[in-house]
Amino acid sequence: MHTSPKSYTRTWPPSSPEGRAAALGLLALLLCAAAALSLRCGSRDYTLAQLLGALHAGAGDPVRRTLLFVRMPRTAAAALAGGALALSGALMQAVLNNTMASPNVIGVNAGAGFAALLAVTLFPGAGRMPMASFLGAFLTALFIYLLAVRAGLSRTTLILAGLAVSSILTAASNTITLLAPDSLAGASNFMLGGFSGVTLAAVGRSGWYLAAGAALALFLSTELNVLQLGEESAASLGLHVGRVRLLAILAAALLAGAAVSFSGLLGFVGLLVPHMARRLVGSDNRWLLPAAALLGGAFVLLCDVLARVLFAPFELPVGIVMSLLGGPFFLYLLLRRKGGRVYA
Repeated sequence: MHTSPKSYTRTWPPSSPEGRAAALGLLALLLCAAAALSLRCGSRDYTLAQLLGALHAGAGDPVRRTLLFVRMPRTAAAALAGGALALSGALMQAVLNNTMASPNVIGVNAGAGFAALLAVTLFPGAGRMPMASFLGAFLTALFIYLLAVRAGLSRTTLILAGLAVSSILTAASNTITLLAPDSLAGASNFMLGGFSGVTLAAVGRSGWYLAAGAALALFLSTELNVLQLGEESAASLGLHVGRVRLLAILAAALLAGAAVSFSGLLGFVGLLVPHMARRLVGSDNRWLLPAAALLGGAFVLLCDVLARVLFAPFELPVGIVMSLLGGPFFLYLLLRRKGGRVYA
């Protein structure tokens, strides 16, 4: 009796917890590799042996100074900003039930940037930037959410409204830079987004906001899965929909605002990365959120390396590289419509 061979179907993203855990492990390795590449590459390349040797060298060693005061702060800032913006984007997509939503697209980044520039102008000193960025991001996100709920905007119309809000806030930021150029040294780099000159102190001032936002996001992951069933179904299962959405907006604002305070207005990380993470681990937020954070950190690190070496010794702001990558992807999402619904 002839028995036909069994046919196996490979599924991706993996449906088993083991497969998703393996995907997270691979993303963690990718993040570590991107961080090592970031430490090595720049205006001058160093081998890993040189970098390890610099840790034991004297305080005046040029490689040691470059590593401790330039490469390490920049690598930490890029990894944290990428992870925070990607995580914020995944939260905004879940809250608004819109796969085109992201902090950059709906104006959250622009709100954080405007508030940060206003705070620095009125109250000189970098210490207020993280709080001001968070407040700007939170108020902008809350406004967009209330607009979606009260006005009943369609998904595409909501994105267009967010772009309008972003344009207004960006114009307001540009007005501040023109009226107070002396108090806003480096404002052009802030508007473009990048990590040139970033310090560990600047990143550290935003650390509590990043930690609180990430912890709150992971805490809400199960509730966000229930929310995906629809507002009525989620409420019938006992979920307090309004509270979950408000907390998710709070977490997204904490993450985006903190990242903007030391990285500037980086674009499209929160749009691109959640889509890529969804392809790797699926839509379960218990896996999607950590995957987005890991992949976002690696993505921004690699973009920053590309910005440093592409026209070396001249350095491009990393925000330009991200816009070149994210713009076509955003157009692709806008054009890929069926029945008014946007699909990832």
